[in-house]
Amino acid sequence: MKFSVTFIQEAEDDLLDIYRYILKNDSAAHAEYVLLKLQEACVSLDEKPERGHIPPELERIGITEFKEIHFKPYRIIYEIEKMTVFIHCVLDGRRDIQDLLERRILR
Repeated sequence: MKFSVTFIQEAEDDLLDIYRYILKNDSAAHAEYVLLKLQEACVSLDEKPERGHIPPELERIGITEFKEIHFKPYRIIYEIEKMTVFIHCVLDGRRDIQDLLERRILR
């Protein structure tokens, strides 16, 4: 049985920001490639979303309902509710994201 995958607005904004950054600093082809691969990784959560792991930054503060998968160096943070996977963030894992995760998830 497949799960549905839903992007919250902030995750869609994250994808657009990543695309724009790569477009500006690299090339249109690379921006398109990364966007496609990130979208594919997100949509792949329709099967076996439990395969992700709890982000360590959240686990340290006792938040365990979120999981993450990677498309290096990007981190896709999501939550499973019944048969729906909610994509909350798509973040560059090279950044210090402790505060960002706490602000987004705890709001």
